Amino acid sequence: MTTITSNRPLWRLAFQRLKLRPLPYVLCVLGIALGVAMMVSIDLANGSAQRAFSISTDAITGKATHRIVAIAPTGIDETVYSKVKREVGQIDAAPVVEGYAKVPELGNQPLRLVGVDLFAESPFRSYFSDVGSSGNGFVRFLTQPDTVVLSKETADRYGVHLGDALHLDIAGKIKTVQLVGTVETSDSLNRRALSNFLFADIATAQEILDQVGRLSHIDLIVRNSEDLETIAQLLPSGIQIETAEAQKNAVQQMTAAFELNLTALSLLALVVGMFLIYNTVTFSVVQRRPMFGILRCIGVTQGQLFVLILSEAAIFSVIGSVIGVGLGIVLGRSIVGLITQTINDFYFIVSVQQVTLSNWTIAKGLLIGIASALFASALPAIEAMNSAPSLTLQRSTLESKVRSLLPNLVIAWVGMTIAGILLLRWQSGGLVASFAGLFAVLLGAALLTPPLITVLMQGFSAVGQQTLGLFGKLAPRDILRSLSRTSVAIAALMVSVSVIVGVSIMVGSFRGTVVQWLDQTLQADIYVSPPSTTANRVLGKVNPAIVEELRAFPGIEKAVTYSDADVQVVDYNKQVKLISANGDVSQGKRPYAWIRPDLGKDPWDALDLGEGAIISEALILREGITESPETITLLTPEGNHTFPVLAVFYDYSSDRGTIILDNDLYERFWHENSVASLGLFVQPGVDVEKVVDAIRDRFKDQQTLSVQSNVSLRQGSLEIFDRTFAITDALRLLAVVVAFIGVLSTLMSLQLERTREIGILRATGMTPRQFGGLTLLETGLMGAMAGLFAMPLGYVLAWILIYVINVRSFGWTLQMALEGKYFWQAFLVAMIAALMAGLYPAFRMGRMNIAAAVRQE
Repeated sequence: MTTITSNRPLWRLAFQRLKLRPLPYVLCVLGIALGVAMMVSIDLANGSAQRAFSISTDAITGKATHRIVAIAPTGIDETVYSKVKREVGQIDAAPVVEGYAKVPELGNQPLRLVGVDLFAESPFRSYFSDVGSSGNGFVRFLTQPDTVVLSKETADRYGVHLGDALHLDIAGKIKTVQLVGTVETSDSLNRRALSNFLFADIATAQEILDQVGRLSHIDLIVRNSEDLETIAQLLPSGIQIETAEAQKNAVQQMTAAFELNLTALSLLALVVGMFLIYNTVTFSVVQRRPMFGILRCIGVTQGQLFVLILSEAAIFSVIGSVIGVGLGIVLGRSIVGLITQTINDFYFIVSVQQVTLSNWTIAKGLLIGIASALFASALPAIEAMNSAPSLTLQRSTLESKVRSLLPNLVIAWVGMTIAGILLLRWQSGGLVASFAGLFAVLLGAALLTPPLITVLMQGFSAVGQQTLGLFGKLAPRDILRSLSRTSVAIAALMVSVSVIVGVSIMVGSFRGTVVQWLDQTLQADIYVSPPSTTANRVLGKVNPAIVEELRAFPGIEKAVTYSDADVQVVDYNKQVKLISANGDVSQGKRPYAWIRPDLGKDPWDALDLGEGAIISEALILREGITESPETITLLTPEGNHTFPVLAVFYDYSSDRGTIILDNDLYERFWHENSVASLGLFVQPGVDVEKVVDAIRDRFKDQQTLSVQSNVSLRQGSLEIFDRTFAITDALRLLAVVVAFIGVLSTLMSLQLERTREIGILRATGMTPRQFGGLTLLETGLMGAMAGLFAMPLGYVLAWILIYVINVRSFGWTLQMALEGKYFWQAFLVAMIAALMAGLYPAFRMGRMNIAAAVRQE
């Protein structure tokens, strides 16, 4: 047999087919593009938030190698700086005071107010070398009180001019300052970073932030370890040295689980897109089987066929991936606000002015898009390559092979499910193993789809003929005759709908658990705190005079005070949230996972006596600890101190972990007694809303306060919750769109393949309306099966999300809440998607040229 050595004729044939049948390829490209777009958009949004924080931190850190920081939130006494400069004069050191302010004239966004000493700045940060002003900005900045400098870019953006007054909202206290200069840098990264900053002389910043005599940290440039040891010996108790990178690393660890969860959810769309790619390539191979058989007979090698099919897939995957990257950038700009708000609500303050385009993100999107397409195309390419020429000429060969593989698919489902279970039970594998187990279960379910379709359609065929006549027999037969394509489309739709079911159950369970937790925990009638820029952290403090007056305010029976800070848990080497309290705002109704047996049902009396600490469940579950620890060791300004663990409580306000101490104990070790928030209990018969209004009116001239009734606080908490999960709604919708495209592609493929058969049916009397009814019956059956299969799979997915991934990600125990609407709504989505996908193929084939169709071979 002669071997064809040139591939050019094969490419001509492939191009000819593309011109004749462009729609399947267009749908394939679109499916790849949407899958890649979801992944790229999430990656861009996550990366932009992290990058914005990183460049802001780098802008402040400058060339510093280390920094001196305080363990207590009160900061560092400025005498420490004087002592370091005197004793280790060869070391470059610069004092810094930091805080956050909202400025109405600058868009009311949270800006970082930084106080610096210009005389010590030059070794660390170079952008103060030229402060532009109308009248000697340096002198006014240093000598005139209440003056600030900001970036020229920010001033231009908001139309602020030199000499203008700015009103700084510092935790509800309004400070009026004057803009006396602007800074500008040619470096693009520094220019972006400076747009989030206000700079003041360090003495001015101390006054504005109520930190007179205190510093936030001291930057150092240390060139040898001997100097580092010398400085360490000079520092008093409660002050330590850390590397300049320590804060950045802590932030990255803080949000790692959040980012990984979003990325995994976006990858689901890419998985569904792979089903679509496989479907398109398989159909392309099946349609050309007669041609491939002829080519094999006249000398085309197996390798040439394999390369041809895979090269086609590669070309379309490149096109789809490039479009997907572009679409992902556009989508990323839309969702970056949602992700940034969630990060601000739960982790740290960051202001993202623009999406950061990372070369790695773009390259990763292209690489994964192309690789997934080639992987999905490999199976049909291998099948076509290995088929004997005589069998290749038979169109039924592939379907026969698929039917013969049904028992093996059941075995493969069992194997994949077992592998998934083992991965999910692998505690030390972390989140990566959990998501691998999740995807193994999903893939196993997809492998089980063809056998299930076969059983159901064989059973429906007999029933359908009795109830629906001839159409009831034709529709299931057509689905079974094209099982290699229909099963893939149904599996893709099933996976997408199961994601809707699973995530809906998870979000609903989460919301129900949080509502119950809020009802149990928030028992005070009124909550008072400074306005905050984050949802679960109060950055400012309530004026001590206001605190004392509120304790005896008319109508108030009892006041419970809280303050919070960050603390290092020595046992686990991580930072968590520390709350100091002088009473239980839940009045004994706080839900606990464990209480020390000798304390009875309420551990708060022991806490009030200073006998130990109460810790949150998230603190230990995220460390993979199942038993409640007897003690916990914290880094305090007095050194490491071990506290007995009195109880473990359920907490959904922080995934980092929370520790509660009595305020007397906190004051003894941290030397700080400020109050961040109060819970007020009104006297019986007193109108809560009237007391709220009275408190606002009484203190509005002293400090702007957030005064909320119990009801409004709960509503605000649930609004934050719903905002946090808004991004998942968008991702679920996109996954369904990709699956819809898969069903449409399959139906178009099937109709093209059955052109001659449909032409004969039309020639023998079938009307376009009857044919449309047959097509919609087929698509309805496909949608019904996808919806039916998705229900148990969605429940399994929800179970994995709630009891495995959620626990390892955030350390929260949720109560699964099953509602019928999660299932019937998802079933309707599957049916509607399938029926809508069937409309165009039915319309198109109803207008076919019958004579041309009958002549087609």
